[in-house]
Amino acid sequence: MTVMRPALAALLFSLSSSAWAQLPDMDPPDDPKEQAGKAAPTPVPRCEKSLPSLRTPLAFSTGEVLEFNLDAMGADAGKMTLNVRRKQEGHLPVEATVKTNTFFSKVRRVDATAVSYLHPRTLRPSRYTENATENETRRSVDLAFHAKDRRVRGDYIYNGRKRRLELAFENDGLDVTGAIYMMRQLPMKEGLPLCFDVYGVRRIWRLTGSVVKREHVSLPIGEFEAWYLTGTAVRVDKPSMKREVHVWISDDERRLPLAAVGAIDLGAVRATLSSYSRPGEQAKKAQGKEQLKW
Repeated sequence: MTVMRPALAALLFSLSSSAWAQLPDMDPPDDPKEQAGKAAPTPVPRCEKSLPSLRTPLAFSTGEVLEFNLDAMGADAGKMTLNVRRKQEGHLPVEATVKTNTFFSKVRRVDATAVSYLHPRTLRPSRYTENATENETRRSVDLAFHAKDRRVRGDYIYNGRKRRLELAFENDGLDVTGAIYMMRQLPMKEGLPLCFDVYGVRRIWRLTGSVVKREHVSLPIGEFEAWYLTGTAVRVDKPSMKREVHVWISDDERRLPLAAVGAIDLGAVRATLSSYSRPGEQAKKAQGKEQLKW
């Protein structure tokens, strides 16, 4: 039985903007009085190398659907679904939806959909869209990734107010949805270093970490040998904001994202794979009690 390590952040599994640390519409300026006498902030780590070449063939295909149970602060919070859609204009769209249940909606009501349009070979995004409603607040994003000049450009709409976004990334620029699928194709081995930039909630975050080891994971959906990956995501424009990242991916031809632990502003949140269906295979759903300690 594997013991899952606690984490203090959210990234790769919690796909909608609600699953990251919440940000206001505009960050308040730093107070000069508060900043006086403080030590200089730790610089953002550099990505000295690009991501390694991804393994082939792809572990997923059009029609794959993954479902996850979400819980927050120890309570059942809702569902998340990942869906690989048909190719569109040469790109592979992957869609993520997150919806809170009736119980958790009393604390925070979320209904969000994000789509990442990936290159079918490199899994780098060309476009990312997001539409979310959180309580009574509506927001949407439509971004284009420009690999040549390493920029993300597009529009962000918050409660009817439209703003233009332009952000820079270093070697590899991903989005929170597509990053999950990229990680499934990594050439896993112990100590494999990871460093890439991720767009999330109007900001670029730099994730540095590594593949730690291979270990056994017991879930209601089954028993798996899995790769454990961990790292830290730092907000590039504000390095004091950091998020730990802990992800488990099955060590088989499916490379299923099994679990992740993180946090929103309300407290701890986790996602656990509860069912999956793939073309040509019988759908698999979780059964029995969980045998895993978090």
